[in-house]
Amino acid sequence: MAEERRGAWFGFGFCGFGQALGSGRGRQVHSPEPLRAPGAGLDVCRVSASWSYTAFVTRGGGRVELSGFAVGAAGGCRDAWASEELLVVLRAGPGPGAGTELQAWAPGSALRGEPLWAQTVPEAEREDGPVGDETQAGPLPLLPCARAYVSPRPPFYRPLAPTLRARRLELGAEHALLLDAAGQVFSWGGGRHGQLGHGTLEAEPEPRLLQALQGLTMTEVAAGGWHSLCVSEAGDIYIWGWNESGQLALPTKSLAEDVKTTAEASGLNEDGSEVKTVAGGEDGAPAPFIAVQPFPALLDLPLGSDAVKASCGSRHTAVVTRTGELYTWGWGKYGQLGHKDTTSLDRPCRVKYFVDKQLQVRTVSCGPWNTYVYAVEKEKS
Repeated sequence: MAEERRGAWFGFGFCGFGQALGSGRGRQVHSPEPLRAPGAGLDVCRVSASWSYTAFVTRGGGRVELSGFAVGAAGGCRDAWASEELLVVLRAGPGPGAGTELQAWAPGSALRGEPLWAQTVPEAEREDGPVGDETQAGPLPLLPCARAYVSPRPPFYRPLAPTLRARRLELGAEHALLLDAAGQVFSWGGGRHGQLGHGTLEAEPEPRLLQALQGLTMTEVAAGGWHSLCVSEAGDIYIWGWNESGQLALPTKSLAEDVKTTAEASGLNEDGSEVKTVAGGEDGAPAPFIAVQPFPALLDLPLGSDAVKASCGSRHTAVVTRTGELYTWGWGKYGQLGHKDTTSLDRPCRVKYFVDKQLQVRTVSCGPWNTYVYAVEKEKS
């Protein structure tokens, strides 16, 4: 078996609170830079970013380090999940056979003293199959038992229906996405921006299957502030929700050039998407743009690239391809797209930094206004 190539983390975007993001100079980083992680030499395996701080989890001893508005460190941690309201960590329980303990901390506590609350959670119930089978639970906020998840707002511990065999769970600003063991996607929560994908703007109190994707096997889900994305096992991208900043890679009014506000109209496409038009075409014909896409829309990457990983920020989107390239689009005010500027885009654009440096991107993790990427050197041919 070939030895896994060691890689490095890179960061770009908003770092106004001193987050360890690239060089950390100023309030923003416009192009990927090697991560200036706290604790020199730490082998970071997971990054979870909130708006004002970032949590880094290391391999080996399982240490969590905080950087930004919240600072601090703790050992014995298997996973961490950062939000503005709570910092949640999974740690080994106190003593042999104690299982895993879920702890919720105030982000400003520096992980000192006593957590706001703690609860012992069972380990994942293994299915018949090899260790590491994809039916096992994913990272926080889904718990290791895959029967519950943690929310930044009360009730903090939320059980899932026994019929849902969860593989991954992602939380947006007002909604949740769940990928089950069979590759089906469920969504619930607020829906006023179409982020649930059910064709309406209504809220859903309980997990509801995305019927538009039924029959397709998904391998990845990502929840942005008010938009959603999933990746199929064939590498296809389906995306829906709010498109205010082009985060769906669909035409948007805010990015249109020479937009004229006269003769504005609105309506619905056949697929249910809300469409507005503005006069601005060369022949005087209206140019369409999409504000809300309440059904999943198929998105093609340039050059027919297949996606394998994805992450969503507040209003930006990042996708890793099978060949290790990174594409980003959406809101770019703080450089979170990695294109050396603060331009917003309503189309996927390849981040050239990793191509120029002969690096293959393995994973991406978006904070609300920034982006973290793990990449390895390309194999020498």
